[in-house]
Formats: sequence, structure tokens, C-alpha cells
Amino acid sequence: MTDAPAHDDDGYDSEFDALVAPTAPISHLPPPSLAPAPAVYPGCCVALSEALIGNLGALLPPAPALVVSIGSGSGLFEALLLAEPCCLSLIGVEVQPSVNRYLPSSRHRAVVGTYSLEPLAAEATAWLFVYPRRVGLVDEYLATYGEGAVQTVMWIGPTADWQDYKACFGRGWDVRVTCADEMGGRAWEVVAVATKTPP
Repeated sequence: MTDAPAHDDDGYDSEFDALVAPTAPISHLPPPSLAPAPAVYPGCCVALSEALIGNLGALLPPAPALVVSIGSGSGLFEALLLAEPCCLSLIGVEVQPSVNRYLPSSRHRAVVGTYSLEPLAAEATAWLFVYPRRVGLVDEYLATYGEGAVQTVMWIGPTADWQDYKACFGRGWDVRVTCADEMGGRAWEVVAVATKTPP
């Protein structure tokens, strides 16, 4: 197996992009303007508002620290975090064939299947899981790359689903759970932020 070409954290080498994200679109859509009240937009499971994006962005590390969103779907949520006022350094990861519509190719990766992991997670300071489809995905990333650079893991989804995912974060993680409506979202969604604790 050929090693992937080296890349830097700012430009992300084009040869590397072509290797790991062959389905990323050449062009992308601009994200819509958000209303003050939370609303569901096509291509995004979580209800979005100006306040929610601002509050979530404040909980994630600022650029140049890298944030990897695992299961980014259309990329709408991630594109909003890339834009003002958050301006995060973020890469979205989705399964091939990717349904990405909002992220530029330099901010998108595609993996070959639902059980494939993105190695860039080893370099990221924070991971983002928005409505992940299976608990095992979070477990596998933590088992494979949890000893790497990652310091923060953010999980967003329905309150009922969090009961299944909270067991992923055992010793070594401090977890804070906030109802999304306290941050500008819907009452039945939660935002869980796991912070790696010192050994």
C-alpha cells in the first residue's frame, strides 16, 4: 500500500486531496443565512440558529487548531463553522459517494466505507460527531486515535441517543452535557463535550 503524500495544515496538498477525497465536488454552495430561532435546513439533522453556531464555535478550539467533523454529510453545519464569526480550521469527513454540497474540496475528505477511519483524526485537536449513525464509530476512533492530538470531542444529537454514546467516554475524559435549547437549539437535542483529562 502506498503512503499518502505529506500535507500541511493550511493548504492541504492537492495530491493528498485527490487520493483521499476523490468524490469531493469541484464547486460548493454557500451556506444560508440563519434565523435567530432554531430551524431544520435541508441536508442537516440538527436544528440550526445563529446563536447555536456561535456557541458551539466558542467551545471548539480556534484556528489554527484542526477540527475534524466525522460524518459531515452535506457539509452545511461544517461550512457555517468555517465562516464568520467562528472561522474554525475544520475538515469534514464523509463516506463515499459523498453527499457534500457546502464544503470546498480542501476542507473535505471521503472514506471508502462506514467502517473506514480517517487518519487525519490523529492530527486533530478536536473531533465533531453530529447525529452519528452508530456507537461503534465513536468507539473505533477513540480506540485508534484517542491517544493522539485530540483534546476535545463534541457530540450533538437527540437526548435519547446520548444514553447509548456516553459509555464511549470512560476514564480519561471529563464530559459536560448541555441541553441544546440553552445554546440556541431544540429542547430534545443535547450537546456533549468531552475533554481529555491529564494522565
